[in-house]
Amino acid sequence: MIIRMRAGAESGDVDFVVARLRSLGLSAHLSFDGDSALIGLSGPVDAVPVGVIQRWRGVERVLPTNRAYRLASTELRPERTEVRVGDVAVGRDVVVIAGPCSVEGRDQVLRAADGVKKAGATMLRGGAFKPRTSPYSFQGLAEEGLKYLAEAREETGLAVVTEVMAPEFVPLVSDYADVLQIGARNVQNFALLAAVGHSEKPVLLKRGMMSTIEEWLLSAEYILSAGNPNVILCERGIRTFETTTRNTLDISAVPAVQELSHLPMLVDPSHSTGKRSLVTAVSRAAVAAGADGLLIECHPDPDNAQSDGYQSITPAQLADLIGQCRAVAEAVGRNIA
Repeated sequence: MIIRMRAGAESGDVDFVVARLRSLGLSAHLSFDGDSALIGLSGPVDAVPVGVIQRWRGVERVLPTNRAYRLASTELRPERTEVRVGDVAVGRDVVVIAGPCSVEGRDQVLRAADGVKKAGATMLRGGAFKPRTSPYSFQGLAEEGLKYLAEAREETGLAVVTEVMAPEFVPLVSDYADVLQIGARNVQNFALLAAVGHSEKPVLLKRGMMSTIEEWLLSAEYILSAGNPNVILCERGIRTFETTTRNTLDISAVPAVQELSHLPMLVDPSHSTGKRSLVTAVSRAAVAAGADGLLIECHPDPDNAQSDGYQSITPAQLADLIGQCRAVAEAVGRNIA
């Protein structure tokens, strides 16, 4: 249910409606459409008759919502959301987040951070905790890796994006990271979604490899409904019968999701293709389709990387990629941040 207040309604009327709804056990989320305040409701909405709400001062009308993901929907928030990460506004210009799949050591991550900074990246990514299909694969350096990422931020000024894998790790990772990443395997880990929803850090939510768009947006809804409005979506490819690429990039998801949700959306060309040779071309396609940014695996020595080296590019290749994407962005009326 969405309550639309009259254009120019006094702030006192809006505050009254929000307070009254919350006193009835509902969660009320405020946004704006021009001069009109929109109040999205979640919780036991059937407990309050529509006719009663419509008589409250300042209310224009009560609108039912046809979407299960109310807070993530453009029905509640028609304008695009921008998520602030330091000085960067994700959702305004096209951002490039780049760095190694996993933090392997201090020298490696500092070299990677320096390389992606010089190439023109906006933020640094890197995994301190790594969910791997095989229990024998490199699992990351845990808190030691987080410390190296924080040092790289101090050296370069790049904000840090890193994955958190379990609810109990959210406080620890939040102490070091600027953005908490939820990986594809955890997109329906509802306890983890609630935990990052209660944090104050922006959350980068990847699409699950077998998630529909609605399921993905409902995962975002868990985070939003827990009180964290700073959610960034990331399309990373879905599993199909095709084996030429690691996953199948759903490029149509970019405009499709932007019709359904106000949240900013990135594309991961590294995990979607699984091939270094395809990353630049797919990045160009993502920017042309309207993506708000790219999440790219970049390693100073990808042939000797401990994880995902075959889909990682070098800093020199990243610089070339950003140059090509800048031309595409300008052609579609965007800028590279």
